[in-house]
Amino acid sequence: MNAQSPSAPVVITGLGVVAPNGIGTDAWWEATRSGTSGIGPITRFDASKYPTRFAGEVDGFDPADYLDKRLIVQTDRWTWMALAAAEMALQDAQFDPSAHDPYRMSVITSSSSGGNEFGQREIQSLWGKGPIFVGAYQSIAWFYAATTGQISIKYGMKGPSSVIISEGAGGLEALAHARRMINRGVDLVVSGGTEAPIGPYALTCQLTNGRLSEADDPDAAYRPFDAKASGHVPGEGGAIIIAEGLDHAEGRGARVYGEILGYGATNDASDPRDSRPDGRHLARAMTLALERAGVTASEVDAVFLDAMGTPEADAAEVEAIRQVFGDSAEEVPVTAPKTMVGRLYAGGAPLDVAAALLAIRDGVLPPTINLDQPADGVALNFVRDEAREARVDTVLVNARGFGGFNSALVLRRHDSASA
Repeated sequence: MNAQSPSAPVVITGLGVVAPNGIGTDAWWEATRSGTSGIGPITRFDASKYPTRFAGEVDGFDPADYLDKRLIVQTDRWTWMALAAAEMALQDAQFDPSAHDPYRMSVITSSSSGGNEFGQREIQSLWGKGPIFVGAYQSIAWFYAATTGQISIKYGMKGPSSVIISEGAGGLEALAHARRMINRGVDLVVSGGTEAPIGPYALTCQLTNGRLSEADDPDAAYRPFDAKASGHVPGEGGAIIIAEGLDHAEGRGARVYGEILGYGATNDASDPRDSRPDGRHLARAMTLALERAGVTASEVDAVFLDAMGTPEADAAEVEAIRQVFGDSAEEVPVTAPKTMVGRLYAGGAPLDVAAALLAIRDGVLPPTINLDQPADGVALNFVRDEAREARVDTVLVNARGFGGFNSALVLRRHDSASA
């Protein structure tokens, strides 16, 4: 492969979405713009004995609409959603992989919980019936790289591929790594991520972090930055995103949503259960992303917030915004559309990236819902309750993962330099 310049533009040309408030990019974006929530009671199993009983579930998703029966049997729900979103994204990009060099196409996705539903079923068979009842596909269906592998196999993409695991921050790191691969000579990367973390075992694991909400009302269960914030709820789904080198995209006449301009990542390097987050390391990730993008904080038109949902983590993100934006911290519009779907872990940041790109395209910022009364000290310019029309050229997206992961990505309208 012939490497490009490390600064060669990398753009987004395709989006595919499977989310709790909409299957398909258009349906999801319409719901998101209108503030429609997909959070409700957990229905995939009996959660009545669990302290967290709400989640963002994807209703009406039928893998048979996108996959053949043989592949459905071999894979987990999380991979089903990624394969469906990948098909949507490639169609959106008007890109036929079979017509291109397989060694110049890669797959780089993010994952956090892997195929836990498949894994739980097989473990139950192991303990309840015996080893002979464990299916052969257990060895691969639960594995974090299963989605990357299955997309690669389906579309014959044989370039350097990988999976990124850094919980909620992984989706941005996957896109950053996709950008690196393109600058090293790959033409196109299928990136982003999905999750399906709604099951007894998965929920039990999540409860150990102490950050899940135990509210009795779905509208109160996930309300980051609000005076009554009490944690978050899990969600499933996410977004698959097509990244290309600009020359490659222009050479085939592709429509461009926006450009990946800069990325930054840090780690708190401390036990999140023993220390209070202070925002310094998230602020550094944001600063690195802006510096590498070659833009100043004053040029940012909107920030898509990580919105962890606990008072301490929310306060840390507010402090990070203040450190980075200084006197303009209360002026730049900020929003958290994930309040409509829950925290999708590795799928959440790619969904925010999709929302940011569509905000650039349509000139409208989606709202943060259930933010009735901002907590003390949270004086930011939130887009609340209703979408806001705005000229959006440059967006900063924040993402954090349990374990101290921090990431930030700068996106820009491709034609903003000449606008």
